[in-house]
Amino acid sequence: MARTTHLYLIRHGQSAGNAEGRFGGHSPTPLSDLGLRQADSAAKALQKEGITAIFSSDLLRAVQTAEPLSRLIDVPVVPTAAFRERNVGVLEGLTFDESKAAHPEDFYALVNRNLNHVITEGESYRELLHRSTEELWRILNTHIGGRVAIFSHTGVICYLTLHLMGAIHRGTKTTPWLITSNCGINRFEIRSRRNIRVLALNDTRHLMQTTGEDAFAAR
Repeated sequence: MARTTHLYLIRHGQSAGNAEGRFGGHSPTPLSDLGLRQADSAAKALQKEGITAIFSSDLLRAVQTAEPLSRLIDVPVVPTAAFRERNVGVLEGLTFDESKAAHPEDFYALVNRNLNHVITEGESYRELLHRSTEELWRILNTHIGGRVAIFSHTGVICYLTLHLMGAIHRGTKTTPWLITSNCGINRFEIRSRRNIRVLALNDTRHLMQTTGEDAFAAR
């Protein structure tokens, strides 16, 4: 019988850019005070899961979110650029309204989830999907039977989740958007590439005392 690997995809806590409604992209924006509290809450929720490996985007807001869990369970954080948020190029640091006014083609391709559009000076969702899924399966293949936590970003988590659900293929041009709240957790059981069970999407129960979240956004 195949050994089951448990996977936890965790979005970073609220960043300063999130609080201002700006595209974070690859910027080194730190967590806000609320984001730091969310990270602590997520760490306490995951402490009892028996996590055996922790990986993270190498961007500051993701690493800061992973660190409280690392300290609690004494498992090091392994940062990697493969789990960085999408490089949004000329949109980085702009608000939605500023992006729409200054770069409408890039803005509308992004919000409409055009999988193949390369943002000016940035990358496409397809490129994000390729780099993140390649690293995901490398990790899963070396941690079979383990419990793996990956701290990343809303775009990466959306596309990793769609990939694991079999919702994207070579001919896919646009996709739905799966929302993950700051420090929301997506949970999976993985026995093979073709035997994946989705346990929860955007689990935010641990944030009840921090941000007023009261349930799963999806289940």
